[in-house]
Amino acid sequence: MNIGIFVYTPAQAHFFKNIAKRLEEKGNKVIFLARDYGETLPVLDGSNIDYFVFSKSSKSKISMIYDLPFSVFKAYGYLTSFRPDILLGSCGCESYVSLLLKRPSIAFNDSEPHINIFFLIQYKIFMPFTNSVITPDSFLDDLGKKQIKVESFKELSYLHPNFFKPDASIFDLLKIDKNEEFVILRFNAFDAIHDTGIGSFSLEEKRKLVKKLEKYARVFISSEKKIPKDLEKYKLDIPKHKIHDCLYYAKLIITDTQTMTTEAGILGTPAIRCNYFVGDNDMGNFIELEQKYKLIFNYRDPNQAIEKAVELIQDLAIKYKWKKRKQKLLDEKIDLTAFMVWFIENFPDSFKEMKENPSVQYQFK
Repeated sequence: MNIGIFVYTPAQAHFFKNIAKRLEEKGNKVIFLARDYGETLPVLDGSNIDYFVFSKSSKSKISMIYDLPFSVFKAYGYLTSFRPDILLGSCGCESYVSLLLKRPSIAFNDSEPHINIFFLIQYKIFMPFTNSVITPDSFLDDLGKKQIKVESFKELSYLHPNFFKPDASIFDLLKIDKNEEFVILRFNAFDAIHDTGIGSFSLEEKRKLVKKLEKYARVFISSEKKIPKDLEKYKLDIPKHKIHDCLYYAKLIITDTQTMTTEAGILGTPAIRCNYFVGDNDMGNFIELEQKYKLIFNYRDPNQAIEKAVELIQDLAIKYKWKKRKQKLLDEKIDLTAFMVWFIENFPDSFKEMKENPSVQYQFK
């Protein structure tokens, strides 16, 4: 098969990298089409993946809509000679390109439309032209007859023990002793179209967080925005593709981001998530990670998040506790990469089989 993969964010680059590798090992031809957004291209570069840039970051939310036709036709032109049998993505441009190419498209998406008007718009404009949308089983919204639910998380496609092996050389990159405890503060830029109005820590709250935590551990800040001069000494300066090694060995992460919260939980690192998504309307994966597996904490109030962070950093046995909780999650979830490879190679029969017998997915434990 010839397979075209569309990636729009760093998380999607991570999601598809092992899927693509497995597909290629089985004799399929795979090409990546990437949007130049955030750290997406550095992640692909760090994974030694060749790609074609079909879209660039838009200057505003409105311009994203205006840019859509140009991105679609640029991708279409690039794929014409490749003649893909199927396209993969996340309910984005690939759905329109698949229509033009008269080929099916499969999306994986864990962003729930009830959370944000922009998620809802995304599904409304792309899903009619997508053949199947795969979501985690914890996904709360019903997307209709095209939806397939799997007992997994997006992040398990690259952080499952079958693929991820932590590299202790991260301590050398951090320039700290292997016995020295450290925490990560991760702050989003909140400039994606679906991030409008979700909020995060204020600058003063970030300073407060640093001041309180550095009494107990080394503090490193990873930020999509420029770090203020007085906090520059805390900057996390490592290659982009090493972030998961850093997450694995960290004692704690405090963040306003979505994906890195789940990544930390899966790796057995306590995570405190604080943004305006949190509340009665939150996404199912964060509810499950907090209530069922007790791996993360969700807060809307930054001061509550800071208070919890100070409490957790003083727990000497916290990583041991989280290791046991992480194992419970791994025992219950499937290997998403193995499932996706099977689903893609056998589509559309695999879609029909999952609809008739969803338990078929458990062969990929």
